[in-house]
Amino acid sequence: MRAIAIYHPENVVTNDFYIEHFKKQGRDITHFLEIMGRKERYIIDNSKENSLSMGIEAAKKVLTKAGMAGGDIDLIVFSTQVPERTFPSHAMYVHEAIGAKNHTMIYDSNANCAGMTLTVENVSRYMMANPRVQKALVVGSDANSLISHPQQEITFANFADGAAALILEKTTEETGFIDAIFEVDSANKDNIVYPQAGFSQTRGQAENIVFLPFDGAMAIPVACDMIEELLERNNLTIGDVDAYCFSQFALSNIKKIQSHFEINQEKIIYIGDKYGYTTTSSPFICLYEGIETGRIKRGDTVLFWTIGAGHEMVAMLFKY
Repeated sequence: MRAIAIYHPENVVTNDFYIEHFKKQGRDITHFLEIMGRKERYIIDNSKENSLSMGIEAAKKVLTKAGMAGGDIDLIVFSTQVPERTFPSHAMYVHEAIGAKNHTMIYDSNANCAGMTLTVENVSRYMMANPRVQKALVVGSDANSLISHPQQEITFANFADGAAALILEKTTEETGFIDAIFEVDSANKDNIVYPQAGFSQTRGQAENIVFLPFDGAMAIPVACDMIEELLERNNLTIGDVDAYCFSQFALSNIKKIQSHFEINQEKIIYIGDKYGYTTTSSPFICLYEGIETGRIKRGDTVLFWTIGAGHEMVAMLFKY
């Protein structure tokens, strides 16, 4: 991981706005916000910003941070679940914005909230197999507020807007990607849906995301099993991990994993109270904050875990 940067709108919205919004609907969401761990979040308040524009800004920032130019990048992958367009790809717009070379490979990916973590795993393994790809740019960006449902606190008061961009580079140093593990349970595939009737029936009409109530905590025992297996097959223990960058969907879920493994609080990077839930980029905004605050240093072993709609989960080990 050569460098990481983030981008988010300037507009900050606090819990007070959402408490008042739902109070007008006869509902008190104060306890909900406490469980989810929310205080503030960044929300788009203009017609110019979206998943694509935020991703481009994050990409430009990470190149500057790394002291690199677009021509240095061999592969661009853009992860989003709220695309501004379905074609051409968002990666193509990033390619043009940074001045990448003609032989640079580009594509978009979508694994919902698990997207950027899954993409980093895929790109890492691809780079290990392809000698012609030395540097890759991975962007994760979601403008979730554009489709959040004003009558559902799980999206409207919980989701936020933001992007992260990461440069992966081949190195001979004893660092980098270690391993990852996946788990999918498609039985819950209809709980989180957008667009509800499908594009063929919606025909371009704007909709809000539909997020049916379900017990997200049901995934935590499986998540713990995944983490245990991932560590065991790489001859590591919980104590060998220096930092944890988990999904920021719900603070309560993070606390359950923490309690199960008895993880020291200082090793858990929590940013959900500041950034809200930025979906695909959330574990990597954790990484960014961990690095910027000095809690994650070169040589540290970082464990990522996140969950996407359906559900699909990924846990990944990386030596920063």
